[in-house]
Amino acid sequence: MLGGIEAVKGGPLQVPDVHSRSYPKLLRRFVFGAVICSVLPLLVVGWISYLYYAQFSMSRMAAYFQRTVEYNRKTVESFLDERTSDLKLVAFTHSLDYLKDASNLGQVFHILNREGSFFTDLGVIGLEGKHLAYVGPYDLMDKDYSQTFWFKEVMAKGVYVSDVFMGYREIPHFIIAVLCRKGGATWILRATIYQEFLSSLVETAGLGQTGEVFLVNKDGIYQTSPKFKGKIMDKAAFPMESFTGGSGILSADPIHPPDPFTPESGIVSANLIKYGLLQSSSQQIVAYSWLRHPQWLLVVKQDFSEVFGDINRVNTVVLILLHSCVLAILIVSVFTTGQMVKTLKRRDNEAEELNRQLMQASKLASIGELAAGVAHEINNPLAVILTENQVILDLVETEQGLSTDFKEQFAASLGQIDAQVERCSHITQNLLRFSRRIALPMRFVDLNAAVKDVVGLLEKRAGSRGVQISVDFQEDLPSIRGYDFELEQVFVNLIGNAIDAHEGKPYGSIRITTRRDGKRQGVIATVADTGSGISAENLARVFDPFFTTKPVGQGTGLGLSISYSIIRQMGGAISVRSEEGKGSEFEVFLPCRDGDPDDSAQTRRKESVKRLLAVPAK
Repeated sequence: MLGGIEAVKGGPLQVPDVHSRSYPKLLRRFVFGAVICSVLPLLVVGWISYLYYAQFSMSRMAAYFQRTVEYNRKTVESFLDERTSDLKLVAFTHSLDYLKDASNLGQVFHILNREGSFFTDLGVIGLEGKHLAYVGPYDLMDKDYSQTFWFKEVMAKGVYVSDVFMGYREIPHFIIAVLCRKGGATWILRATIYQEFLSSLVETAGLGQTGEVFLVNKDGIYQTSPKFKGKIMDKAAFPMESFTGGSGILSADPIHPPDPFTPESGIVSANLIKYGLLQSSSQQIVAYSWLRHPQWLLVVKQDFSEVFGDINRVNTVVLILLHSCVLAILIVSVFTTGQMVKTLKRRDNEAEELNRQLMQASKLASIGELAAGVAHEINNPLAVILTENQVILDLVETEQGLSTDFKEQFAASLGQIDAQVERCSHITQNLLRFSRRIALPMRFVDLNAAVKDVVGLLEKRAGSRGVQISVDFQEDLPSIRGYDFELEQVFVNLIGNAIDAHEGKPYGSIRITTRRDGKRQGVIATVADTGSGISAENLARVFDPFFTTKPVGQGTGLGLSISYSIIRQMGGAISVRSEEGKGSEFEVFLPCRDGDPDDSAQTRRKESVKRLLAVPAK
């Protein structure tokens, strides 16, 4: 049994595609429409949201940075104000005589440091610039301060907080001095602030690995040691004129050498942060605030990459998701549009095929009309010939004096006329049946005889192509009730297609068998060939009207469709099996019918006359 499939030589029917040039343009229009309607709004909304969120996040971060510097400034100012208030309280609640006593001054010093080690030493200095009393770790009693800068400042201002300086100690420190006038005496209460405590106030907690906080005076001298480069009392590497106003934020290259400080124009936070987004990882954000007293600058700085790292990562993820969505929409749009255009193309091809079939059907309808007219015109003289032939036969049989041999020869000649009239009648009846003008009655047909006649008709054509036809008929097959002419037409189509399937092959074979099917009460005829077979996509369409795999001009696509209709009309069935490269096998099943047919010449002649006389006029 055959199993596989293969295409018949000649390829599938090619239907002209009049719309083929418009499909690429249609695809581009659909994709462009999808981009305009979905991708573009998504990009616009996405980018607006992204920029708004980025600016909002950067502004919030800048505000946090500004709050950090303000918090540290207030902490330092509060500390200095409290220490100054402590000294003022001591100066105005104690007399000079009391403080000149070293034990009393030591007790006051201990009380001042009870809440914390704020003060390093404490001294009372007279107007001559020398100590009247001193408590502390250094030997400063014989030192003359009358020419020092801070002595002059406190004499002029009354209260003075100095910058960090070396002094007699030869270590960096700063002092707070208060001028006291009480009981007719004038003196200065001077205290040195514990430097490490001041540095501890300027914390870097929460500023990451690149953040640092430090103090500089108005001349750019470090008042506390920076975290990375530089130390206390060093000159800072940036111009102090950049820090204008009370506070602000700068975007700059690294403050420390070798890169110089180059502040950007527009110190306002929002613009600065927006600009900072475009900078490299070496850029820094610098927040600053000036202390009211003393004139120190509190600086908080950190790398952009660390300050805005989380925000930039979130923004990157948002952009990736946004563009991934856009890409997904584009892919889906292109795929969906491609499928839609492909469907339109297939529907257009089907419409073109249907139009072609309708045109072919219209041609066949015209042929049917012509055939009906021709059959009608031929039937009239055939009826006259058949009638007159019968009249002559009757006259000869009743005529006396004619020899028996003459009557027999004459009757044989008239019988030949009857046979040829019957043949012409059969042709016209088929033409009329083709045009649907009459319906012929079924008769009992010998299947083997019908197939044998078709083989004899097509055997020469097969031999010219190197194809050998072999038959295997089961004897004593029961007759089947049907149309002998139509049955022959079926096998003409099947055997003819089997011959054509060997196109391009040097040789081949066709095997025709007939068998009785007792199970289904009928007979089976098979036509198997060694041709090229039928492809998978065409196998299910071989019985469709107007479908053909032959080249244009070599087939109408109606042979198998008509054969299928004929077999179905006779109550049978037709099926096909095919294997790629090994050929095809068509099987025809026809049921047996009971009856006692009367096929005598006299009966056929009478039926012919009746049919000829009963043919309706066109």
